[in-house]
Amino acid sequence: MDMTLAFVLALLPIIWLIIALTALKIPGFKACTIALVIAYGLAVFVWKMPLLDSVTALAEGAALALWPIIIVIVAAIFTYNVCVHTGNMEVIKKMLASVTKDKRVLVLIIAWGFGGFMEGMAGFGTAVAIPASMLWGLGFNPVFAAIVCLIANATPTAFGSIGIPTTTLAKITGIDVFGLSTNTVMILAPLIILTPFILVYLTGKSKKAFKGIGLITLISGVSFLIPEYIVAKYLGAELPVVIGSVCSMLCTILASKVFGKKEVDPEFSLESNSNDKAKAKAITKVTIKEALVAWSPFILIFVFLLATSKLIAPLNELLATVKTSVNIYTGANASAYTFSWLATPGLWIILAALISGKMQGASIKEMLIIFKKTVVQLSKTIITIVCIMATAKIMGYSGMIPSIALMFVTVTGSFYPLFAPMLGSIGTFVTGSGTSASVLFGGLQKETSVALNLNQAWIAASNTAGAISAKMISPQSIAVAVAAVSLQGKESELLKGTIKWFVLFIIIVGIVTFTGSKLLG
Repeated sequence: MDMTLAFVLALLPIIWLIIALTALKIPGFKACTIALVIAYGLAVFVWKMPLLDSVTALAEGAALALWPIIIVIVAAIFTYNVCVHTGNMEVIKKMLASVTKDKRVLVLIIAWGFGGFMEGMAGFGTAVAIPASMLWGLGFNPVFAAIVCLIANATPTAFGSIGIPTTTLAKITGIDVFGLSTNTVMILAPLIILTPFILVYLTGKSKKAFKGIGLITLISGVSFLIPEYIVAKYLGAELPVVIGSVCSMLCTILASKVFGKKEVDPEFSLESNSNDKAKAKAITKVTIKEALVAWSPFILIFVFLLATSKLIAPLNELLATVKTSVNIYTGANASAYTFSWLATPGLWIILAALISGKMQGASIKEMLIIFKKTVVQLSKTIITIVCIMATAKIMGYSGMIPSIALMFVTVTGSFYPLFAPMLGSIGTFVTGSGTSASVLFGGLQKETSVALNLNQAWIAASNTAGAISAKMISPQSIAVAVAAVSLQGKESELLKGTIKWFVLFIIIVGIVTFTGSKLLG
């Protein structure tokens, strides 16, 4: 088949998703189902994929969607729903409001800082689902809450789930993980500084939003970047985002106390979200016991995820032995798909929700009912993610993704570094995963850098930088955000709200990658 024709045909499922979710405003679960049909038809009739291989590729995609991705999303929304049921979300709202009533600062703390922490610890959608639901619970517009959390989740994805995207890329390419991690932070540095300003701008809806908070916003970004760079350089890929996000939250809170106005402008005040300002002013102090009980789900999530992560290697390795390996895909070079039953964040988040729910006064029966309602609430999201993951597997196994990559390498030539991040973004758009983008294109990025005599670590890192940029527009990420704030059928609004920022991010990353390639050689 002609290379140009193969490239155009391979892009059809992606083009369809963009048009369906923006121009046609088709609900995500329908758009992704049609995308799967398109990809399947192309794989079988154009790329001549054997029927059995095509069916088993679909099955493997569905398996990956259900475990561990969907179980994490269900767990995150279940945790939030339990907090709402017990009334403790109101306590959390009171505490956050006591830190600051400035909506801009709250967005920086919750979407940027706490969201980054959740991405660093767990990933798999938690960094969008939990912060977005918290902002929604505080009274923010649900569309706004979803959009800012999608944008805020971009840069932390490079080191999400205790560094999996970057450590995976290091294994695939054979590049030293310390150099790869450091280069990734260097490429992402402009975006890490820029993102808090974007969040504040969106919160205030104009340049006026920076009035009185510009320095706080800068501190929020710098205090994330500097620790992230130091940790990446000296400790590797596991902790940069975890430590960076914690530093950012602490510094943002401290900066708001030192540099923030005592009286917040009414248009930026949290109380303006409430129809009952008198009630908002009558907030009583929360006792230490009430605070611990209210925050117990998130405290337990932190403890469980930390204890079961690779940072506690003996326990992590022990849990990883409880697994089932199944040969699902039947094609060439097929490898067994492994279900890790205990070494998965979703299970531990559910356990944290059950224990904390009991502490908050909910019975097991009540929580089982809430869990059932949560699954029903997420039914369309589940369909969306199953379809998009099945599409990703079909496109990868059939040869459609390699056709896209080959065209990029052939056409761009010496300007390849300018477009290298775009490959990573395509990988994440299709799969919803920075790790999958590393698997799809990591080897190609290294081979191309060798052929063009470019710095291998720099070009490989650009794949991750491009991958994180597309996280905010990936149908899988949007499906998670939609589920978190009950916006089923409004995926088009979220895509329209994030796509211009994706374009800005990918342009910046491309320029930085190209410039760096000339300097580093």
